[in-house]
Order: sequence, then C-alpha cells, then structure tokens
Amino acid sequence: MKKKVVSVLLVAAMGAFTLAGCGGTAAAGGAADAGATAATEAAAPAADANAGGEEEAAPTADVASEGEHELSVYAWDANFNIPALEAAAEAYKAVDPDFTLNIVTQSGSSDVEQAVTLAASAGDYSTLPDIVLFQDHYIQKFVADYPDAWQDLEGANINWDDFGAEKLSYSTIGGKHYGAPVDNGTAVFAYRTDILEECGYTIDDVTGITWERWLEIAKDVKDKTGMALLSMDHSGDDLPYMFMQAEGKSQWKDNTTPDLVGNETFKKIIEVIVQGAQDGTIILANSWSDYTDQTIVGDQVAGVMNGNWIIPTIEQVDANSGKWALTTLPTLDGGKEGYAANGGSSLYITANCTKPDLAKDFLAYTFGGGEGSMETYDNALKNGGVITTCISAGKSGVYQEGVDYFGGQAIYADIVANGANVPVVQQSDFHYNMRTLVGNAITNIINGANIDDEIASAQEQLEFEIAGSQN
Repeated sequence: MKKKVVSVLLVAAMGAFTLAGCGGTAAAGGAADAGATAATEAAAPAADANAGGEEEAAPTADVASEGEHELSVYAWDANFNIPALEAAAEAYKAVDPDFTLNIVTQSGSSDVEQAVTLAASAGDYSTLPDIVLFQDHYIQKFVADYPDAWQDLEGANINWDDFGAEKLSYSTIGGKHYGAPVDNGTAVFAYRTDILEECGYTIDDVTGITWERWLEIAKDVKDKTGMALLSMDHSGDDLPYMFMQAEGKSQWKDNTTPDLVGNETFKKIIEVIVQGAQDGTIILANSWSDYTDQTIVGDQVAGVMNGNWIIPTIEQVDANSGKWALTTLPTLDGGKEGYAANGGSSLYITANCTKPDLAKDFLAYTFGGGEGSMETYDNALKNGGVITTCISAGKSGVYQEGVDYFGGQAIYADIVANGANVPVVQQSDFHYNMRTLVGNAITNIINGANIDDEIASAQEQLEFEIAGSQN
C-alpha cells in the first residue's frame, strides 16, 4: 500500500499544476449569494510525498453533515467551482427549504486527491465529506485503486442522454455512472476577426479547413501583422491531445499501452506543431504566465485554442471587445469541423456519505438535468464562468444571449452544442506522463532532432514509467 500511495501522491501533484489551466486561472466573476451555503475555508497544501516515504496528513476541516437536510463537499477555486456549488445549493432550496451545503474550499484539486488517498491508506473514509469535486482525467485511476471509497449514482434521476458522450466517458466506470458532470471542457478556437479581415480572411476561412491550409493562412497573418495565430503553454502542452481528439484518435491503445510509434495521425499533428513553431505562427510559451499574460493578454496572438475556460483570459483586454469570434478546430483532412475538449471535473459521492439518497437527488436536480439545472447553470455561468455540459440546460435564455466581446455571438450555446460532438477517445491514467514526454519530443524536434527517433524515445520512456508504477 505504501508504494501505491506515494505513486498516487506524485501524480496528484502533477495534476495540481495542470488545473491552473482547467478553471482556476481562467475563471473570473463575483461571488454568488452565499446564503444557501455554510462555506468553510481550508488551507490545505498541495499533495506531496516526503523523503522518507511517509504521507503527510493534510489539515483537517469540519466535514460533518449531521443534519438530515445537510451535505458536505470538498471543492476548489472560489471564483469558479465554488459559485457553481453555491448556485446549486440555492436552487435545491426549492424542493428542500432547510437544505444546507457545507462547502469546504480546498486550495486545488490535489488536496482532494490527497484526502482520498490518505483515507484509503488508513482504511478510514470517515475523514471524507459526502461529496468531492474530482478532475476527470484522474477519477478512473482512483476508482480502480480505491473502489471502496465511492458510491455510484445508479438510481439517480438523471437523464444521461442529456450529456455529451465524451464528458460521461470519464465518470462511467464498469458500466456504472459515478459522477455528476459540472464544468464543460469543450475546446474553442477563438480568432481576432479584425486581424483576419486586415489580412483578407473571415472566420469562415478558418472553419472546417485542413491544418495545411491553416498554416498557410497563419504564415500570411504573421508576415502581414507580426502576430502568431496560436499559442500554448509548452510546459504543459495540450496541443497534441486536442489535435488528436479532433481527428477522433488517441495516443493510447488502452489504459497502459501508448500508441505513438507507427501512429501516422500522431506523427502528422506533431509535424504541424513543429512547423508552426519554426515559422513563428505557433508560440510555445515557457510557462503558464507567459502563455496567458504575454501571448494572449499581451496581444502577441490573433488566435487562441484551448478549453473554453480560457475565455475569461481573452476577455481581460477591454480594447479588443467585439473583435473576437469562436469556431471549431481544423483537421488534417479538412472538410469537417474538429471537436475536442480539455479539462473538466465532476462531483462524486464518497463512501462516508450516510445520506446517499439526498446526495443523488441534490446532484440530479441541480447538475443532472433536473428541474433546477437551468437555474443552477445560469447562475454558475453568470457568477463563475462555469459552462454546463447538460444539453437541455444549455438551451436557456441566458445561454442564447449574444456576448458583446465576441461580436454578439451566442458563444455559450455554441460551446454546449459543440460539446455534444466531441469524440470519445481512449484515455489513460498516465495522461500527464504522456503530455510531458511528448512536449519534450516536440522541443527536441524543433531543435533539429529526428522526428521518428524522438517519437520512439518518448514511447520507450513512457513504457518504462508505466512499468515502474506497477511494481
């Protein structure tokens, strides 16, 4: 057990870095009416494993929900997920006026992962709240490693057909639904329409095109304006994953078998990224702050592609209001729009919940497409920038409103509609290991290394890391 605990904690620490780009940094907004909640601030450190191999206990917080109308939840991000939970708690008062949601605010997703790991290693789940917010890319590993830590959502009054299949693919394990989806990770490609127009293009000219044509347009924009057409934080480079998903392809054959060597689709998308980096049309920034503050807010790019949680970062430049529009991703063959996703989380009931019926009803009514879902997600969007993956909730009047910053485009309705089209691709518990090694390979190829050698090296190292984690 000790070896497994340390392994998971190390992975959790990597996840904390990732979540800087999955809502924590991107979201902005005021606080929702907190009257429906009893919020508890818990300053917990990022998950870690000390040199001696012993787990360090996270600070404790009151996770009790003793009343029959009360539930407790661990979540993070006071400007994003917390307003969504506050909105849900307020909405649920329509059916249970005495309802209270005790929100225990964590400093990041790794705190939640650490709490589950420590409870499992102690064999005592009483330290957990009734519900936890958990990031999508990690939940399958945690359910596999600690199956007794969770209660599934079987019997909950949720219409699962009301959600995109890709979103549900993370939280559906062994044929059972475990999580109620919260935020929408659907990727958007945003363009400065004024810059495109200056160069003789429209948003239609960059929709449904090949990456080859995109590189031509991007080079023209670069030559005429000096601006790149795309950027990414290369210290956590999500471009390969999103490019591949838009093709309906994966970098994995199964959970523990990477599919890089001989994968022609993967090689082609790496070639696109490398060419873009070499000709200056794609900026691979050295850090998250360089990516957001320098390339996006600093007006170095006329295009931004990422999970839709990047929108508040784009909106920080008041002078560019009305000059942006959203569309989908290019693809290798063109002739179709590319759909992908990046980031996201869902809510899970823990083994410590003694009121599972209340928890299921609360989740179904608010986040699960029930009668309170429109109210929940309308307020979550207005107060925290959280966009639903629930298709029916995305049809509300709030979602249909045009957004001035994006030229009056009803971007939130478009994002929900696009999310229903994101392909389900093979995922892996070693997603972030893959991301790091592929990022290193891209750097080496840009600097002159042979692409086939770098792909082979990345796969070999990844297989070594996977084997080591299973010992």
